[in-house]
Amino acid sequence: MADPWLALEFGVDPVERIAQVGAAHEAFLTGGADAARLTDRRLRDVVAHSWRRSAALLDPEATPPIELADDALADYRAAHPLARVLPLFRDLLGGIATDGAHLMAVCDAHGRLLWVEGHPGVLRHAERMNFVPGARWDETHAGTNAPGTALAVDHSVQIFATEHFARPVQRWTCAAAPIHDPATGRLLGAIDITGGDHLATPQSLALVRATARAAEAQLAADRPLDPGTVHVAALGHDEAELRLAGRRIRLGRRHSELLVLLLDHPEGRTGEQLGLDLYGDDRLHPVTLRAELSRLRRVLGPELLDSRPYRLRGTVRADFRTVVELLEGGDPAGALDAYAGPLLPGSDAPGVTRLRRLVDGQLRAAVLVAGDPALLAAWTATPAGADDLAAWQALARALPPGAPRRPLAAARIRQLRIEYGLPHATSLQRPRN
Repeated sequence: MADPWLALEFGVDPVERIAQVGAAHEAFLTGGADAARLTDRRLRDVVAHSWRRSAALLDPEATPPIELADDALADYRAAHPLARVLPLFRDLLGGIATDGAHLMAVCDAHGRLLWVEGHPGVLRHAERMNFVPGARWDETHAGTNAPGTALAVDHSVQIFATEHFARPVQRWTCAAAPIHDPATGRLLGAIDITGGDHLATPQSLALVRATARAAEAQLAADRPLDPGTVHVAALGHDEAELRLAGRRIRLGRRHSELLVLLLDHPEGRTGEQLGLDLYGDDRLHPVTLRAELSRLRRVLGPELLDSRPYRLRGTVRADFRTVVELLEGGDPAGALDAYAGPLLPGSDAPGVTRLRRLVDGQLRAAVLVAGDPALLAAWTATPAGADDLAAWQALARALPPGAPRRPLAAARIRQLRIEYGLPHATSLQRPRN
C-alpha cells in the first residue's frame, strides 16, 4: 500500500501530476458537487481534507501574516524549547539547506516560523510569499502546506507543488514532521525542508521524520523525566498514550476509558460506579470489569492503581485536565493551545461521553465569551468547532469589515444554515456597544 503521506508514488510523472492536481484545485475553488467529486478522485485524502479546512478561512491568493519581528521574535525564539535543538537541526539538515536548492525551517506549535535558513538566493524567493521568521504558517493563515498541515494532523507529511492551497506557494514542495515534548507529549512545533519539485521523494520525508525523532530524543536526554510522574494524552485520539519514566505506552480502548474515568475522579470509584460509567446500564459485567482493571494494573504497575475504591496513586497529569485547569485559571488561549481535539472521540462509554461534552463545552463557552477573532478562528478549525454555527457567527462579527477571512466565515455560515435547515441570515453586522 502506498504511503498516504508521500506526495508521489513511484513512477508518477511530476509534471503530469502538477497539471492534474492544478486542475483539481481550480475545480475545487469553482465549487459544485461534480467538482468536489472530481477533486476527491485526484487528491490524497490528507490534501483534500486540508483544502476544505483552508477554504473556510483563507483567500487562495493570500500570503501569511508576520506576527513576530525584531526584538519580540528574538526573545520568543530564545525562550522556545526548540532553541535547544537548533544545533541538531543545523547538523542534520544544514547541508541541504545551504546547497542552493532548499530551505530548512522550524516553526512553533502555532505555525509561527522561528528559523528559516538556506542559500541567500532561495531565501529571497521565499520572502516573496512571507516564508520568513515570524510569519504564521498554520493552515488557518497559510492554507495547505507541509509545516501547517503537519501541525494540523499531528503527522509528518509531504506537500507537492499544486497541492498547496494558496496559489503563491504552488511553485514549492515541502516535507515536515511534528515535534513533541517527550515528557508531556505536547506539540512543540515542526521541522520542515522546502524546495523544488525534486523534494517529492521518500527520502525527504524520511529525513524530516528522523530529524524530529532525534530532536525529541535530545530533549528527553537534556531534561530527564520525573520517574514519579505519569503523563496521559487522551485528547484527539481514540486510544490514550501513557508516558512514564521515558516509556510510551499506547493503551487499548477500554483501558483508555478506565484511565480517563479514574483521572476524572481522584477520590476513587467503586466497581459499580465504574461499571455504570463504562457500560451505562444495570448489566455491570463485574467479572469483565475486574479483569480489565487487573490488566490495567499490570500496565500501570501495582503502585499506581489502588482498589477499594479504585483510584490512581502518585502524580498523574492528563492533557484534558490541563485544559480544564487553564480554563479555571482564566486562560482560554492557553487552554485552546493545549486542546488537541475531543476526549477519546471514538468512545461511547457514558462517563467518557459526559466528560467529553463538559471539556468541549467549557472551552467553547470561554472562547465565545472572549470574542477574540484569533481564538474563534482556532476553535472553528477544530473538529468540535468546524460545524459550530454560533462560533462562526461570532467570528464573522469579531472580524473588522474588509478582513480577508470575513467573507469566508460568512460563506461557512450560509453553508451551515442550509445544512441545519435554518433560514438565511441577511446581515453580519457587528453588535453595537
